[in-house]
Amino acid sequence: MENINVLKSDFTKLFAKDAESVFFSPGRVNLIGEHTDYNGGNVFPCALTIGTYALVRQREDKNVLVNSLSFKELGILEFSLENMIYEKQHDWANYPKGVIKTFENHGYNIPNGFEILFYGNIPNGSGLSSSASIEVLTGTILNDLFNLNIDMVDIVKMCQEAENKFIGVNCGIMDQFAIGMGKENCAILLDCNTLKYSYSTIAMDGYKIVIANTNKKRGLADSKYNERRSECETALAEIQKVKNINALGELTEEEFEEVKSCISDPIKARRAKHAVYENRRTLKAVKALEENNLALFGKLMNDSHTSLRDDYEVTGIELDTLVSLALESEGVIGARMTGAGFGGCTVNIVKEDCIDSFVEKVKAEYTSKIGYEPSFYVVSISDGTRKIG
Repeated sequence: MENINVLKSDFTKLFAKDAESVFFSPGRVNLIGEHTDYNGGNVFPCALTIGTYALVRQREDKNVLVNSLSFKELGILEFSLENMIYEKQHDWANYPKGVIKTFENHGYNIPNGFEILFYGNIPNGSGLSSSASIEVLTGTILNDLFNLNIDMVDIVKMCQEAENKFIGVNCGIMDQFAIGMGKENCAILLDCNTLKYSYSTIAMDGYKIVIANTNKKRGLADSKYNERRSECETALAEIQKVKNINALGELTEEEFEEVKSCISDPIKARRAKHAVYENRRTLKAVKALEENNLALFGKLMNDSHTSLRDDYEVTGIELDTLVSLALESEGVIGARMTGAGFGGCTVNIVKEDCIDSFVEKVKAEYTSKIGYEPSFYVVSISDGTRKIG
């Protein structure tokens, strides 16, 4: 379906004129560093070769018409640049709308409307960031169409703001950052406190990243996400009474062990422990990659999942089943949940010549335990959001 000519023909059928330009925005997977971003820690995501395509044509009036091949039943959704408010009936189109509104709030002039056909091959609800992919894609389109000359990091910040304020989801900046700033064959070590970042080459040498999707509908993730966030904030506030820090991510493991008794609730202490230890694990994982120690990287991924399961409690039977089956499979050196949790996906590092047997074994055993099939995607690491035609 990524055949651009097919998409161009779809655009012409929908809007009765040809598209003027084509853009691509990747999905992302976080290799390690989960639920650390809003705790002022480090994350280690990469952009993927699966993502969202957009075909675009400018209009002469103030109307914006959008259509997504992933939501064909909703047809063309239309709104005016003169009435940029969140509207429930606009469904997914509130994401691009929110980005346009945020750009305008920052003083950028969007003088006329346009038509966009979106096509995404990121599974919705998989936790691979289809919403952030659309947001950064929209920001990149605006930047290009209207010659706004905005730096990608600023586009990324405005896209996060759109999701926080317009959509009302209290997300960190990792998703938009990884999608906008992705680089082929590299993951990004990002300090979410300062936005300092560096690229690390991922030399997979005979291994591939395989994403396994639980195919569980993620009902819990948003409410539990906000709950975990506030548990960590409470723990931080208690630690701040005895130690001068701004975020849990500033602590080493040893420092945390010295002050953890200040946290009155043992559950909140476990949440904070995950935030601190996961942040340190992320830094160790990057060092392991720099030393070409893929085996250690895999072990740290496994430890990350254990912490997310036991201390942070955001996994659930589906994710735990996928990870335990993966670790019993030949050729797997690391497996962990990725994303918010309670469903969504696992990320696995699998030896290339074992991928077929891995998929076959895990699919059969997961289906027999859980009652429905998982899906698998063998992915490579992509550049960030860009114009492609």
